[in-house]
Amino acid sequence: MVAQEGFQRQQGWDRIGTGRAAWLLLGLLACWLLVAPAQAQEELQLRPGTSIQSLAPHIAYAHDVDGRASVDAMRAQAAQGRFQPLPPAGASFGFQPGAYWFHAQLRNDNPHEPRWLLVQQYALSDRLDVYLRYPDGRVIHHAGGDHVPFDQRSVRYRHPNFQLDLPVGQSVDLFVRVESQSSMQVPLALYTPTSFTELSRDAQFAMGLYFGILLALFTYNLVLWLTLRDASYFWYLFHIGAFGLVLFTLYGLGFEYLWPRSSWLADRSVPLSICLAQIGMQQFARNFLGLRQRWPAGDRVGLGMIALFVLLAIASTQMAIRLSTQLAVVAVIFSVAWIAVEAIVAVRRGYKPARLFLLAWSMFLAGIAMVAMVAFGVLPKNFVTEYSVQIGSALEMLLLSVALGYRYASLRNQNERIVRESRDQLELKVAQRTGELRQALEQLETAHLRLREFSRLDGLTELYNRAHFREAFEHLMSQARNSRRPISLLMIDLDHFKRINDTYGHLVGDDCLRWTSNTMAETLRPHGALVARFGGEEFIAALPDMGLAEASLVAEELRQRLRERPCRSGDLDIAISASIGVHCVDTHAKDSLDSALQVADQALYTAKAEGRDCVRTL
Repeated sequence: MVAQEGFQRQQGWDRIGTGRAAWLLLGLLACWLLVAPAQAQEELQLRPGTSIQSLAPHIAYAHDVDGRASVDAMRAQAAQGRFQPLPPAGASFGFQPGAYWFHAQLRNDNPHEPRWLLVQQYALSDRLDVYLRYPDGRVIHHAGGDHVPFDQRSVRYRHPNFQLDLPVGQSVDLFVRVESQSSMQVPLALYTPTSFTELSRDAQFAMGLYFGILLALFTYNLVLWLTLRDASYFWYLFHIGAFGLVLFTLYGLGFEYLWPRSSWLADRSVPLSICLAQIGMQQFARNFLGLRQRWPAGDRVGLGMIALFVLLAIASTQMAIRLSTQLAVVAVIFSVAWIAVEAIVAVRRGYKPARLFLLAWSMFLAGIAMVAMVAFGVLPKNFVTEYSVQIGSALEMLLLSVALGYRYASLRNQNERIVRESRDQLELKVAQRTGELRQALEQLETAHLRLREFSRLDGLTELYNRAHFREAFEHLMSQARNSRRPISLLMIDLDHFKRINDTYGHLVGDDCLRWTSNTMAETLRPHGALVARFGGEEFIAALPDMGLAEASLVAEELRQRLRERPCRSGDLDIAISASIGVHCVDTHAKDSLDSALQVADQALYTAKAEGRDCVRTL
């Protein structure tokens, strides 16, 4: 039993000793992790056959918040393992203060490519400093960015680039310092001269194709605007031009071609061009969607947006670039989203062209959202996100051009409908409306004929006016000569019409004139008569194929019809009578119309002299 107790005691001490040993080992391991040097950063080996190499998987970074650290200080931090691998979003950090340092170890194992080109595939960084430290201690420094004149770049290209001499078989430390008031995006890649030539050729071709599409759309719609003078086309042109300037700036082409030595314009052009583009977008949307009529409240919000971007454009010339750019990018999101809201409201209120507008704007909205998320570091930079604005805007502008054509067709059809309805109201002999729209030239010709007919009518009585009567009578005279058929004239004057105006007023007198014209039309037009208002209360009618006797009978019929029933004006019944002079025209006489009018007028005066309310001839 004593032996058993001794065994148990020894077993207990063994357990205690084992526990202490485990804790001691953990403590030693923690101390080793704290004092041991960090694992060496993976070296990037440029092997034969490699022509393009992204640095993202092999690069580490550190954030110098105050932007004052030297390259020696950052090299010491890299040696201590204080640089971090890139985050999953890649080298996109949004809007950040200070400077970012990037470190990579390069080893060139390709004997055919001693020179490589380092390209930062983002055009808007203010300044880049590239340091190469060789094994013999030499340090080579290159500077770039849009705060350095464009002609100092290794290759004339829109993205900052630096020519690196990488001796074969040697390890070189690469440090890149980036400082920018714009979004901190640093996608770095190495290219051989051949691969970079192919890249720049393809990229320039794609850019040329894109801007060529914009130029073609601009030219086409410029011709339409000069032809039609439609304000929507003007604001569409403004939108294309301003948005083209935005992309020209964002992709480095403005710094390459427009202001290669102006760092002020290189910085300010981003928020300024964005504000101009948004002013054009908002004004185009207001005009295209007709918000003033369809949604006045939304129209006022659109005007407020325009005022906001005007103020922001003015302020961006003075305020800090980082702040003005951030404000412009955030404002773009709200602006484009609001235009989408306007389009949805217009669609819900039955405006069909707004459907195409909304589809176009959805394309653009998706592209803008991707670019904004890349600028703030939410999305990684890849082919789709980098060119999302170009893809979306190209589709948007093509669809907007189609929508403009559809809108113009709708407005043209609406105008033609208004002209048609005006003609129906003014012309009594029109029995039905034209129910279908024909081709544009036919519709324009129809509208022209209707307006011409309207100019020949008397506005009060809707009978033909005196000028048209003379023109039409000449044609009737020509037919009478050719057919050797007679033609007669009736000169008709209402009796004591001045008394009606003086007693009841001119409005009642107008009712009497309209009633007389309707009675004359009902009585004379079945005989094929050409009836017109000659002036005041005097009317004239031409009766083709009628001699003096037949014309006198028709005149007597008209006189009796006028006498039989009074004119009804409100609560008044007003008796109307007329004196009528009849004359059979000599179709072979010189100045037959003027002479015939004179004879008919003399016959009319005879009727008045013989007591009125009668028919007389000479």
